[in-house]
Amino acid sequence: MTDVCFIGFDTSNYTTSAAVVDGEFRVIANLKQPLSVAEGEHGLRQSDAVFQHVKNLPLLAERLSPILEGRTPLAVGVSERPRDRDGSYMPCFLAGIAAASNAASVSGIPLYRFSHQSGHLMAAIVSSRRFDLADRPFYAYHVSGGTTELLAVTPGGNGFDSGIVGGTRDLNAGQAIDRIGVALGVPFPAGPGLEKLALSYTGKIPRKKPAVSDGFVNLSGLENLALDLYQKTNDRALVAAFVFDHLSDAIAEMTEQTFAKYGARELLCAGGVMSSTILRDAIGARFAASFAEPALSSDNAVGIAALCARAYLSESAQARKEHP
Repeated sequence: MTDVCFIGFDTSNYTTSAAVVDGEFRVIANLKQPLSVAEGEHGLRQSDAVFQHVKNLPLLAERLSPILEGRTPLAVGVSERPRDRDGSYMPCFLAGIAAASNAASVSGIPLYRFSHQSGHLMAAIVSSRRFDLADRPFYAYHVSGGTTELLAVTPGGNGFDSGIVGGTRDLNAGQAIDRIGVALGVPFPAGPGLEKLALSYTGKIPRKKPAVSDGFVNLSGLENLALDLYQKTNDRALVAAFVFDHLSDAIAEMTEQTFAKYGARELLCAGGVMSSTILRDAIGARFAASFAEPALSSDNAVGIAALCARAYLSESAQARKEHP
């Protein structure tokens, strides 16, 4: 099925994304346009995010057009909400729904809707080629600017059924990184710049035990600890290394407590924060874990396109069984 394809759209609060995969879940295109954030700001209002998505989507459509030449799209997928939960909603996803609905309607092909979170999980599965995880229970970290959750995941519907078994009680890991990074003069989103600083540090890193209880962590104190350390040392690289070291310890402790309570399972790690090589190395050294490559850890539409392919192919197989 290499001449057919499936299209995905994702319009998060950080990136406008479009992607194409073939019938064997190979990535044909992974197109992204980050949303612009003013210097010194920590994020965007939803109205500003929607406006930027509306401007970006036609540009991504132009880039998609030559990629689709000679291929037959069979279905379109889109992220319509942040998570698979009642009441989960963000206006920024409306822009992607409009673009995907239009593409499906004009082409006369089905439209499938998923959560942004399920897209992240599937992108990690596609990237790591761990398709076996899509058919059995596993744990998944979704760690990003808007989410810090440890999920117990099982296959369900067109995406995944997941329950939160760990995570943050206050500040998200990505928020902590962005706030600290911006305070240190790192451009938003601050993850890549802060990690670059951290990797440049070669000295001893002070340690502070993370506040983890029953699989849940409090991260609001990390910002205060980091900025206090910066006031005392004026060493940006040291502070950056401290931040990632603290997050590594927090994730390790959350995992250990969850395993003790619910039993051990393999880990799948997704979300923009999990593109950090520091976190990947720390987690991979202690647990059986699979990771998305960095390009598929941050916000993208590849997972949505792959979920679309999975749903379409599953429905087609079922139809053939019922009407041979």
